[in-house]
Amino acid sequence: MNAMSENGRLKIAMQKSGRLADMSMQLLEKCGISLSKSRDQLLCMADNFPLDVFLVRDDDIPAFLATNVCQLGILGQNALLEQQANENGKYAGLEEVMALGYGKCRLSIAVPNDFDYKDVTSLAGKTIATSYRGLLSNYLAEKNVSADIVTMQGAVEVAPRTHLADVICDLVSTGNTLKSNGLRETDIVMQSQAVVIKNAIDDPEINLIYEKLIARLRAVLRAENSRYIMLNSPIDSLDAIKAVLPGSQSPTVMPLQGRDDMVAVHAVCEEGVFWNTMEALKAKGANSILVVPIEKMLD
Repeated sequence: MNAMSENGRLKIAMQKSGRLADMSMQLLEKCGISLSKSRDQLLCMADNFPLDVFLVRDDDIPAFLATNVCQLGILGQNALLEQQANENGKYAGLEEVMALGYGKCRLSIAVPNDFDYKDVTSLAGKTIATSYRGLLSNYLAEKNVSADIVTMQGAVEVAPRTHLADVICDLVSTGNTLKSNGLRETDIVMQSQAVVIKNAIDDPEINLIYEKLIARLRAVLRAENSRYIMLNSPIDSLDAIKAVLPGSQSPTVMPLQGRDDMVAVHAVCEEGVFWNTMEALKAKGANSILVVPIEKMLD
């Protein structure tokens, strides 16, 4: 056992800066965890939960888990899979626990607008610039395409314009950067988002803390994606209205005082409740429709 895990506190490694880092910190705060940063800003210790947060480069997170400095990590799937593709089994023991639904992007191949592209075989014999050599190599091997790969650590999108490569393979979010550099997206190598990963936790005490944290994370994410909906329904329309409620398994139906033709319906909807949903409910006879967010939800 690593000495770092002997103080009875769970350790989690996260990206130290950027949007993903900010959202990860906000997620922990929504779990009721109050964090205090150290002077060097590289370690946060929870005041009200046995958790220490290490703020590091995303490329270093798998190594922190592989050496048991930390038991958990939050990073993009792309970063994890790239390390696993390059390190000859070094990180094979790291397990993806749950997807977090933010930090979404895709690793894509993009070509200049004037490139004669028909399908992935058009890349045969070409030079591709990327920061993700491992993932790209695996993808090309699956497609039986032979191409040269140039590894770049930044500004990959300028490679065709500067004649360093014919095409690129890079992370894409909105696609605006590609367009501004005269590139178009052709193939998606993988979809990515932020995930929680873990190593093989062998300390029962640490494992209990881990399970409690994961339960809180799941509860927060479920609450964020759910809505509590209240409405009044004619009894004759109740079945039709229940059929419209999105993602609701068993709504609560209650009598309305002084009415024998109407009931109140309360439900947790685990899908989006949009204007067209509310309009569909109204069309079925519902009225006094109220939709509110849910702050916390624990089974």
